[in-house]
Amino acid sequence: QYEFTRQWQNLKKEIHELGVHIIGDMPIYVAADSAEVWSSPHYFEMDENRQFTRVAGVPPDYFSSDGQLWGNPLYRWDRLEEDRYAWWIKRIQAALEIYDLVRIDHFRGFESYWAVPAGEKTARNGVWEKGPAMKLFRYILDAFPSAPIIAEDLGDINNDVRLFLQETGLPGMKVLQFAFDPYFDSTDRPHSFVRQCVAYTGTHDNNTLCGWLEQTEDAEWELVRDYFGLKDEHKTVKGPESPACRSAIRTLWQSVADLVVAPLQDLLGLGSEGRINTPGTIEGNWRFRVTQEQLDRLDSEWLAALNRVCQR
Repeated sequence: QYEFTRQWQNLKKEIHELGVHIIGDMPIYVAADSAEVWSSPHYFEMDENRQFTRVAGVPPDYFSSDGQLWGNPLYRWDRLEEDRYAWWIKRIQAALEIYDLVRIDHFRGFESYWAVPAGEKTARNGVWEKGPAMKLFRYILDAFPSAPIIAEDLGDINNDVRLFLQETGLPGMKVLQFAFDPYFDSTDRPHSFVRQCVAYTGTHDNNTLCGWLEQTEDAEWELVRDYFGLKDEHKTVKGPESPACRSAIRTLWQSVADLVVAPLQDLLGLGSEGRINTPGTIEGNWRFRVTQEQLDRLDSEWLAALNRVCQR
């Protein structure tokens, strides 16, 4: 850990000299066998024998009749509040020593979260509990006035969560691949963005743009095609000059979003072979490695020109 930290800090310094900043992920929950639980057991829902009484998950939905049973220990928000949420302040401070910006995963869990009795085989028998919401974030925003935090607000988001995020003033997320479901209205299309957001062509949990387009049904593809001014033959064109990838990236860059993100795979126009992670699966994830040959094909002049025109 010492050697990794030393090397990371040297790397971070060199990256900063290039004018580059690092965004890191921080999950809302910690692991059951983590140092955090070991060192501060009183902040988690545990009995006198240090056995968890309830664990985290998400309820059943259209995609899963059992919900998702994550198994992470839940917080004792009452005890954290007694200590003015000092544990959370320290956690965010530690993350900001590693990264420049922190994206907090499952941000909606601060407003309300799904609690499942320990020992359950599925997440069906959980209940919704209210989180600390602004009680916590008043302390966080006071400790970090510049608020270098991105709220991952994807998934099952209700109006209470939206109002909570709005009150924090933190940027939420928009994902282009979620924008073109022909049966639902979407706020993920670039014309409906608000400035206070971070917009992605796709995240690590999505397919690449080219891989996604190949799998779209006709109705969804027609929306994508017409929105970006594409032709039917563009649907399967890959590579750095892919018309679909370039048009999508250009449209994202032209939006009002404060920050825009395109994975390297989309700048290279890679297909599904470039996908990083498929949620709900175990095999074959986090294996993607870019090659020097692929990097040599990256059209940095096109990207630089786009940044210049869009003032990014």
